[in-house]
Formats: sequence, C-alpha cells, structure tokens
Amino acid sequence: MKGNRNRMEKVCREALDAGYAPQEILNKGLITGMTEVGNAFSRGEVFVPEMLMSAKCMTTALDLLKPMLVADASASLGRVCIGTVQGDMHDIGKNLVKIMLEGNGFDVIDLGSDVPAETFVRTAKEEKCDIICCSALLTTTIEEMRKVVEGCKAAGIREDVTIMVGGAPVTQDFCDSIGADIYTDDATAAAKAAVQAMENRQRPA
Repeated sequence: MKGNRNRMEKVCREALDAGYAPQEILNKGLITGMTEVGNAFSRGEVFVPEMLMSAKCMTTALDLLKPMLVADASASLGRVCIGTVQGDMHDIGKNLVKIMLEGNGFDVIDLGSDVPAETFVRTAKEEKCDIICCSALLTTTIEEMRKVVEGCKAAGIREDVTIMVGGAPVTQDFCDSIGADIYTDDATAAAKAAVQAMENRQRPA
C-alpha cells in the first residue's frame, strides 16, 4: 500500500533469482497482496489513492513477469476486453479492474474510456474474448451497457461471452434488467467473479 515501485521490482527480481517461478510469485505474492489491499478498500480502511499506488506497484511487477508468464500458454486464464462506456471518461475503476484481472492471469485488452458499444462487440468477436467488462461512473451513461448486450445478441456472440458490468451507479437490479451476466461493486470482486465465470465455463454441464 506504500506504492514503492522500485522496491517492488527489486523484490520480484530477488524472488526470481532465488528460484521462484513467475506464476508462483504472481499467485502467492502479487495476487495475495493486491487482494488484501482490495479487501481493505472494501472495509473502508484504505481509499482510492492507496489503491492506485498499490495498483501501480502491481503493474511494475506484471511488466517484469509478463514475458515469462506469456511463454507459458497455461498462464492465460482467458481473454477479456474492458472499457468505460461511451460518454464516460472516468477510468480509475476500470484501470483497477484491469490490473486485478491481469494479476489473476487474464489477457486483457484495454479499450480505454468513452468506448462505443459497437467497439466492445467488434473487439470481443474479432479477438475471441471470453469476457466483456463495461464500466461507468455516470448515471447518464449506464444505458450504453444495454447496447453492448444487445449488440452481442445481434452479432451472434451473446452465448460465447460473459458480460460483466460495474461502476458507482450500477446495481444488481440494473445488471439483471439489461441481461448482463455479472455485477460487482469493486475490482477485487470483479476479478474473483471473472475467475469463477471461467471455471464455470470449463466445468462440464
């Protein structure tokens, strides 16, 4: 939570030199640490600035480990496209979710902010994404999430993707009303839900 990026890189290199596998560093070190930060955030013990500092440290570590993780095909849990919906420029929450997803082994395509529904749909179809994550902070923009769901239906990929929604004005009732699959209220919960969604997809019916 102190956000010491230089220290983070040094610790990761020391762990690699000591013989720890990149996946072990990710799972037992980075994810465990970031999950605790996320839990502390949920309890109101830390706030957005501390979350962002921790997230930057996580990014530093992932930048170091990612080439080694990518070399192992099994390291990728699934592919996600994520973005803030059209009309909404806020991206702090989206960025935190992205980092948590990457930390949990997902290949994440970041579409940025102010993303049209058709861009979510086209990217999911072309990149064969398993999950679409839509974020919004403004009440006036959340209806764009409905367009993503409808767009996936029109493109014939609705059954192939899990659609996750989140952001301050979003609720479980809204998620249900637009036909999205998953609503979560913070980055830690989003990452856990994404992992569970992939496990459910891989489990025989």
